[in-house]
Amino acid sequence: MSSKTAILRKHRARRGKASSLRKRTRQHTERPRLSVFRSLSNISVQIIDDLRGHTVAAASSLEKDLRAAVAGKNKTDVATRVGEVLAERARQAGVTQVAFDRGPYKYHGRIKALAEAARKGGLEF
Repeated sequence: MSSKTAILRKHRARRGKASSLRKRTRQHTERPRLSVFRSLSNISVQIIDDLRGHTVAAASSLEKDLRAAVAGKNKTDVATRVGEVLAERARQAGVTQVAFDRGPYKYHGRIKALAEAARKGGLEF
């Protein structure tokens, strides 16, 4: 088997895992969904109201003010700061309860740090 075939199979499995998790998450339609995207060097998170199809609040490590605040820190600390900022913005938008959508990522490392910071900031999962 070529490496290209293995990569395609891995991506297909990841998409399936993410859509399966999203399907279970959308069963909580009364709660907005907290969706996480993680790349090798950055992390983005947004709170989405699936009933209206709108993003209620969002935060990313690519934002200028956050980038300046986390310069020189490791990726887990950056994810923690992004979670804190998101919780603050969600409170301002009037959101307190969310359904956590981790996508295809394991609840470990940066994803876990972001979730714990958002909980500490006042969001309930």
